[in-house]
Amino acid sequence: MDPITTLMDEHVAILSMCDAAAREAARLRAGGAFDAARIDGMLDFIRSFADRFHHLKEEDLLFARMAERGFPVDSGPIGVMRHEHEVGRGHVRAIAEAAPRAAAGQASGVKTVADNLVGWADLLRAHIYKEDNVLYPMARRALTAADLDDLESGFARVEGEAIGEGVAERYRAFVRDLLRQLG
Repeated sequence: MDPITTLMDEHVAILSMCDAAAREAARLRAGGAFDAARIDGMLDFIRSFADRFHHLKEEDLLFARMAERGFPVDSGPIGVMRHEHEVGRGHVRAIAEAAPRAAAGQASGVKTVADNLVGWADLLRAHIYKEDNVLYPMARRALTAADLDDLESGFARVEGEAIGEGVAERYRAFVRDLLRQLG
């Protein structure tokens, strides 16, 4: 699989987590009990699969290669994508910080968790749309076959170093199970 297709395939799992995050937020807003283990699992997926595994490939490999081909990194599509990654990390931090308060039964903690689950999901849906429909097509036009081969090798290295061989499938299975639980 070529590296751009790999990233788009990973987007499918991240979009599934967006759906799960929105469902969990709706459940919490409807008065459902706070499930600390579920939130911890969601945070682990977001931090490990979406951020450390997927965004690492984009930021350290794809964006760097695009910069070598003349794309600015602090503005334009790459600048926007990097900024949105940081905004998403802010939502994740807010969820993690509010989770202990939510687990203790504080309504403000539950509200913060729900609001930031929705904020993260909405951000990532729009973000992924832009990557799949704007940034990645630009990359396909600008990168050479050798660039794509190098990226593919780099992506394989990242999988082994960032989360371990085969762990990505475990995260995909986690999201599928989570969606079944949340209906």
